[in-house]
Amino acid sequence: MRSYLTLSTAAAVAAFSLAACNKPAPEAPEAQPVNAAQDAVGAAVGQASATTLGANDTDAFVSNASQSDMYEIEAGKIAQSRSKTDAVKSFAAMMVSDHTAMSNEMKSLIAAAQKTPAASLDERRQGLIDNLKAATDANFDRTYLDQQAAAHEEALTLMRGYADNGGDAGLKGGAAKAVPKIRTHLEKVKSLQTAVK
Repeated sequence: MRSYLTLSTAAAVAAFSLAACNKPAPEAPEAQPVNAAQDAVGAAVGQASATTLGANDTDAFVSNASQSDMYEIEAGKIAQSRSKTDAVKSFAAMMVSDHTAMSNEMKSLIAAAQKTPAASLDERRQGLIDNLKAATDANFDRTYLDQQAAAHEEALTLMRGYADNGGDAGLKGGAAKAVPKIRTHLEKVKSLQTAVK
């Protein structure tokens, strides 16, 4: 009797699964809120990580700082080619330029600390890039600017935290030097968010 119930249950689950597979994919407009929700969750995770581990642990700081710059550069390049708004394109160009410079400055400090920067984006940041690429033309600027606001809040928390609590003097100095630049980026992106509404 038990094997009959197990077999019946398995058959029912298989039938429901097959029916679910045959449903049409949701239309693109329905996908956008999911991407925004994913980005919001990613932002919260990043902020928590920057506040705790990244602000206190040198390996975590190096990994997060290097990935932050990689994300900014890649997202900026995408925005330069996809945005239809001159102010957003100009901001994106500034992100590519400034974060390339910041990354280059950090490289020598990371090497002096005998640490290795991240070689590629983690799953969370790659998800942000994927969502940015998937954004519709109508939603692109909003998606990019919302991601940028969250990314710069996270970066500001990370740099301030390590400047205050980090264990490597050179990296602490680099983090402190990055804070004003990141604060300027955050102020700029917030003004763009208001202007692009």
